[in-house]
Amino acid sequence: MRADSPSGALDLAQPEEAGYRALAHADRQAGQHRAEPDARPDRVEAFRRASLDRGEDGACHWVHRAELTSGEVDHTLRVEPLLRSVFFWLMTPEELGAHLDREAAYFRALAAKYRELAEAKDRGDFGHSPQTQSLRIAVEAGIRINEALADWAEWAKATDTASG
Repeated sequence: MRADSPSGALDLAQPEEAGYRALAHADRQAGQHRAEPDARPDRVEAFRRASLDRGEDGACHWVHRAELTSGEVDHTLRVEPLLRSVFFWLMTPEELGAHLDREAAYFRALAAKYRELAEAKDRGDFGHSPQTQSLRIAVEAGIRINEALADWAEWAKATDTASG
């Protein structure tokens, strides 16, 4: 599905395009939301139900806000390239060097794509809604994480791991 589809869903199988579509979609959606209702719980619930009955996507932000502000956050990260590093000792120095070069190049390229997205947002290409600002914050995390992984791969290559 696409961000501009009637359901508003994103195809996250296309990571390099998903961010662009998400920012554009969020900016379009920002102009479609109705004003927030009175903060009394009964009115919030009535607003949410009425919005859902009308089939409005805007009702979702009430559900998401509740999810963000309650409960514990699962901070588990599974970074497969780091998990695989436990077995670097099984590779020859040449294999390991080539592998780490590919890893560094991959993470640098991905960080560069995210940086382009961030620069477009900063220029105002996607508007200035709260949704696009939140996505900009997430894109910055992607830049920093991928740059850190590229730095790690370069450090690992410079470290003589094969000689033990």
